[in-house]
Amino acid sequence: MKSLKYFISRFCSSAAAVLLLTGCTKNFKDLNTNPIGLTKEQADADYTLLSAFLQQAQRFIIPEDVGTYQLSENLTSDSYSGYMAAEAPFVSNANNLTYSLQDGWNATIWTSRYINVMNPTYKVIAAAKANPELKDLEALARIVRVSAMSRVSDKIGPVIYSHYNIPNEDGTISYDAQKDVYPLFFKDLDTAIGILKELPETISPQMKNADLAYTANNYVNWLKYANTLKLRLALRVAIIDGAMAKTQGESALDPANGGLLSENSQNCSVGLSVSHPLNVIVNDWSDTRMGAPMESIMGGYNDPRISKYFQKATDPVVAGQYKGIRCGINIDEKSRYDSYSKLVFFPVNNMQLMVAAESWFLKAEAALRGWANAGNAKTNYETGIDRSFAMYGLAAEASAYKSDATSKPKPYIDPKARTAGENDVPAGSPNLSTITIKWSDADNNNRKLERIITQKWIALFPDGEEAWAEYRRTGYPILFPVVVNKSAGAIPTVPGIRSIPIPQVEFTTNKAAATAAVATVGGSNNGATRLWWDVANKSF
Repeated sequence: MKSLKYFISRFCSSAAAVLLLTGCTKNFKDLNTNPIGLTKEQADADYTLLSAFLQQAQRFIIPEDVGTYQLSENLTSDSYSGYMAAEAPFVSNANNLTYSLQDGWNATIWTSRYINVMNPTYKVIAAAKANPELKDLEALARIVRVSAMSRVSDKIGPVIYSHYNIPNEDGTISYDAQKDVYPLFFKDLDTAIGILKELPETISPQMKNADLAYTANNYVNWLKYANTLKLRLALRVAIIDGAMAKTQGESALDPANGGLLSENSQNCSVGLSVSHPLNVIVNDWSDTRMGAPMESIMGGYNDPRISKYFQKATDPVVAGQYKGIRCGINIDEKSRYDSYSKLVFFPVNNMQLMVAAESWFLKAEAALRGWANAGNAKTNYETGIDRSFAMYGLAAEASAYKSDATSKPKPYIDPKARTAGENDVPAGSPNLSTITIKWSDADNNNRKLERIITQKWIALFPDGEEAWAEYRRTGYPILFPVVVNKSAGAIPTVPGIRSIPIPQVEFTTNKAAATAAVATVGGSNNGATRLWWDVANKSF
């Protein structure tokens, strides 16, 4: 496992290139406190440095670095969500996908966001306290911080947030339990929303320089993003804390607060300094391919978006088909599945954070729950499909798709399994959904929710973090359990992995706090641990 010292030294090297650091130390406090020196005079003299902080942070909401992305995203949530699966038998096929969790891989979820997001956003927020001209950067910093750290919390659970840069007397840094950090996320978003609502239309030079997502209407679009993120997080806790969810969700839906992302022109994608990491992982490294649930669901629905997401397989056994790999199977060598469907190359170097389609699906669920200003569930659901189709130049095909009341996810057959039939999901399997596309007001709310989440899952691609979080929250879409489980009984095959453990480096350098954090999730630090919002009974 690469040590914390390794990650800090890597950050020091890369950040020096953009003047992000004036110095680094090599102990625990580099991660959980602030190693970035910046005086008020430096900030007042040149906003370029603060803008560089925010550029760095935006590019690590979802890590742009390919190695970090592979370990923290592709070999966890990209695969657990059903979007993708590895064709390589990493660690002799005893790896995350077969539930032999690799701490050295999973630690990057933690370290990359603390070093590249919490550190720089902390500095921007601190600088803004002394300079009112930086309020717009403060708003962006708070939004970026919540965007990144909510993803960490939704994988791991407890995180260091309100105690960041506040060591205890013994040098440890305390965690916030997930039930306590969610209100802090909402508080940060409310602060940012309040700032953005009051800003003039003219965009400041420092904001233009810092913003990697928008080139026009920056304040308006980030305001809509913040409200949409707030609605996303409100629905995340709708089952476990309905009162808080309703309060926060209705606040996000209130048009007086600036509205949600509603048009594709408002989609939030951050410009990268490198090629999209999936381009490298798919094409240069040949380490990931289409996931079997994508083949089953999109193929069963005859969904034309499949050609925008994936290429047809070239293996002679399945040539000309869209063919995915089931996650957590018996793989002996990469060549077995290397010619299954690749992802379509991402031609533009940006990272998708949130799209308008998601906003409409969020509103559809909010309408089911009876929240104020949510509108009509059916209208919102169908508009979500419309926005997703239009995003890929398929607007003309959306109407027929929405009217399809018969197509369902199709059985999955793996003709290259080491043992014939072991990876198949046949017709009638409980792991094969029967949900159709066309909205039906006659369905009960659980059925309606499955329809909403299944279509949102398709539209969210390739954001595996959000897709996996929603799967664990709702149980939808119905995905395939692993075939090979090497957790030695720690993680049940059904319902499958629920979270990523707190990395072991925290128990070496921050033991008392990490141990206390584990107690907030029931005392077990393993992949079977349910997060606060992941309740067993998910009935509507």
